[in-house]
Formats: sequence, structure tokens, C-alpha cells
Amino acid sequence: MTTTARTRGLTTAQWLLALLGVNAMWVTDLLVMDGGLNDNLLTVLGRATGLYGALLLVFQLVLIARLPWLDRGLGMDGLTRWHRWTGFWVLWLLLAHVVFITLGYAASDGSPLLSELGTLVFDTDDVLKATVAMILLVVVAVTSARAARRRMRYETWHFVHLYAYLAVILGFLHQVTTGRDFVGSPIATAYWWTIYGAALAAVLLARVLLPLWRNARHQLRVYRVVAESPSVVSVYITGRRLAELPARAGQFFLWRFLTKDRWWEAHPYSLSAMPDGRGLRITVKALGDGSAWLRTLRPGTRVFAEGPYGSFTSNRRGRRGTLLIGGGVGITPIRALMEELRGDVTVVYRANQWEDTVLATELRHLAQRTGARLHMVVGPIDDKLLSAAHLAELVPDVRARDVFVCGPPGMTDAVLTTLRALDVPADQCHAERFAFAA
Repeated sequence: MTTTARTRGLTTAQWLLALLGVNAMWVTDLLVMDGGLNDNLLTVLGRATGLYGALLLVFQLVLIARLPWLDRGLGMDGLTRWHRWTGFWVLWLLLAHVVFITLGYAASDGSPLLSELGTLVFDTDDVLKATVAMILLVVVAVTSARAARRRMRYETWHFVHLYAYLAVILGFLHQVTTGRDFVGSPIATAYWWTIYGAALAAVLLARVLLPLWRNARHQLRVYRVVAESPSVVSVYITGRRLAELPARAGQFFLWRFLTKDRWWEAHPYSLSAMPDGRGLRITVKALGDGSAWLRTLRPGTRVFAEGPYGSFTSNRRGRRGTLLIGGGVGITPIRALMEELRGDVTVVYRANQWEDTVLATELRHLAQRTGARLHMVVGPIDDKLLSAAHLAELVPDVRARDVFVCGPPGMTDAVLTTLRALDVPADQCHAERFAFAA
């Protein structure tokens, strides 16, 4: 039996926590060695929150680098959770730093609070840089809220998030020139330069150099475009030496189709067929301008792909029996896994109406070829469909299977709740969302 992804994920999480804990202790030690505890309490709190906020900001860079071992160990859901919580603490720690340091300096100087704040911001260039960085981080945090995300185009949200890199650089410049705990000793200076340099190097390597190298090596191009239905299109992609591309069924890429008016857009789409070393395929539901234009792609169009990403693969399987549950266009990675998996495989496809099904005919033919059992669950939103009783009826031995779930967030959450109600062990339930894909 293979090691489950749950175990790998916990091991990766433990390594990350240990790394963060060691660095937090080291930062605390640097604060104490520099005599930071001799200041008034408010200033001490200001310096401490600033240092811990900076440390977590560096940690955020490591997360968004999406290093392969993190991606494999935590999966997209795990990375999303880490990113969300560390982002939350970065924002509040740095806001606390601004408040406490201003109050502490005002208390030491005997100055009015607003006067001290104005002096810090407008009379000190390096603090002004930090103020701009803080504003940028607040903007990024506000646009990351779910309510804001629903009202923004993907491209706009992605563009705004690029300002987070500028915020990191400005914050670093603030530390270089005014941070006592940064320049107070050669050890402190070497430490901060090292961790900032390592984090930025990870981003450069994993998000820039590796994609550039892979795309130069594989020369991806559109081979053909097939309209599966009035609202669904499949894009077939070919290239060189694709057998050496480390892609697995269930994974996704960030795709850029290098047309004159769309080259700058990057969208996360899962592979809808198992990579065979000769080509790749994605299948997209044309909802809105962001994806409807794909049907106009011409064969020969150059493609720039970043990835593969995600741990929604057969490596997570730890049981002989497998249950694949897909909803809507979320069936695409399920279909790819269905093609790869052998043995006792059951597939459940949930859709509100037959017109919403994607690749249904292909799924039936694939089930006949592989011997998988296919259940098409079609009907309006109903508490009885895929309820605990219904799922247990469809798959009586569900507790003995690994379960892979992909679909709209509401459906995915409902299915995971159903699996818990059926007492399916958590390490047998695998789901992955694209919230962190940008």
C-alpha cells in the first residue's frame, strides 16, 4: 500500500512549522541580543511585531514560489490554507507594528501622537517606503477577500497581487536602513539578507526560470480545437519531448495562449486526458470572456504553460478501490484519472441538467473500455442527491475506498460533509481547489 497523501501532507506541514519556529526563536534572540527589551514596552512590542511580520512575509514568498516539494506534499488546498493564514497574520502583525512603534516613540519623545506619526512618515524617506508597502499589502488583502474576488476579473485580481512583490521590496529597503534589529550586528544583517535572498531566489527559480526552461524545451503549440458542445471546448496541445514533461492525470497548468490580444492572460485549467507523451488536452466550459474566446484559437498558436501543479493524482491513493466524484466542468481531472486508474474504480458525475454535462459520451466509452462503473446523477439541487443515504446506495463500500472529489466549491464542500457523515476516514478523502492557482 502506498503512503497516503495525508501522511505526506502532515510531514510537510511539520517541516514548515519547525522551520518557522526555529526562525521565530532566532528573530527573538536577535531582538534580545540587540538590547531591544531595554526600550519602553510599546516600542518593544512595535519592534517585535515588525520582526515577526517581516518573517511571515518572507514565509509567504516561499509559499507563492510553489516549490515542487511543497506542491506535492501539501496540495493546492493545503497551500491555500497556509497562504490564507500567514497572510492574515502578516497584515495584522505589521499593522500592530505601525501602531505600537508610533505610540512607543511618541511616549519616549513626549510628542503628540499625530505629530509623531507625521514626523515618521513624511520626514523619513525609509518610513515613507514602509508606509507605501503597508498600503499595498492592505490593498492585496482586501482584494483577496471572497466577496471582492467574486466581483473582480481574474486578470485584475492577478495584476493587483503582483504589487505584493513591490511591497516586499519596499519593506526590505525600510529594514535595511532603519531597522535596528537588521543592522544592529553583522549576524542580524547576514541573517535577514540570507532569508530574503533565499525566498526571492525560490520565487525566481520556480516561477520564472523553470517555466522558461520547460517551455523552451517543449515548444508547446495548439494542435486543434474541438467544440464538445455549444458551451464546452477542448484544446489539444502538442510539443517536443512531452514524455519528459512531469505531468500526471489530475494536475493542472497555468496556461497562456500567445495571441496578440491575450498573451498576458494566465488561467488555471486541469488536464482533461491522461498525458500520453504525445500531447496534452484541456477542456473548458466557455463562461464569460475569460474562456469563451478559446474556441477561436488557431492551430499553431504558441502556448506558454506554467506547471504542472497539484497533488490530485493517483499517488494519493492508498486503497485498492477508488471512487471519483466530479461536478460540472470539475469532471475534467476526474476523467483524466479515470483513464489512468486500473482496478476497482467507480465514477459519479453530478450535474443539474443533461445540458451541463461535459464529455459524457467520452466518459461512457472510457467506462466500457476500463471496466469502471459510471453513475450519472443529473437533477436540480436536491438534498437527497449525493446525500449520505444516496451515496451509500450508489457505492455501498465507500468506506473502503479512496475518494477523489472535484467540482464547484459548494458541491465539493457538500460531498466532503457527506463523506464525514459516512465515516470515511479523512486520509481517504482527496479534494483540490484552484483558489491559490494565481
